[in-house]
Amino acid sequence: MASLKEGAAAPKFDLESDDGRHVALADYAGKWLVLYFYPRDNTPGCTREAQDFTAAAARLKKLGAEIAGISKDSVKSHCGFKEKIGISFALLSDPDLKAHRAYGAWGTKTMYGRKVEGVIRSTFLVSPAGKVERAWGGVKVDGHVEKVIAALEGARADGQRGNAAQKTKR
Repeated sequence: MASLKEGAAAPKFDLESDDGRHVALADYAGKWLVLYFYPRDNTPGCTREAQDFTAAAARLKKLGAEIAGISKDSVKSHCGFKEKIGISFALLSDPDLKAHRAYGAWGTKTMYGRKVEGVIRSTFLVSPAGKVERAWGGVKVDGHVEKVIAALEGARADGQRGNAAQKTKR
């Protein structure tokens, strides 16, 4: 489970993107953001996850969401990975692990029965107000993107119900 609690303010970040510019949390203000942390470019699970998010990008955009992937890999590695499999969203480089640590996506995990320190595959759904709407830690790739879409649809519906309730109170 991700250590960042739902409802908390999303930690700020400012990271270099695969297109050479810096991308910050503030760049997504007023939009939904699917922010996912993954271990490494060009590995089987990370490739499937990126392909799944790319396949769902149009659906997510229609729901008002942007996607950004973060790993500790270099911008150069991200560029090759993005081009190789046709990723349609920003990949951000976090070589010093500041964003990973802030979001709880770095820590002790068990791999092949041994405790190791590393990236904890995690996804965060950040609301237009900059709050963590949903957090998933220790993500299993298969079926995960559908869970993210369902959570986004639910959060948007809850927000619309909340807006309607406020209007009827007036």
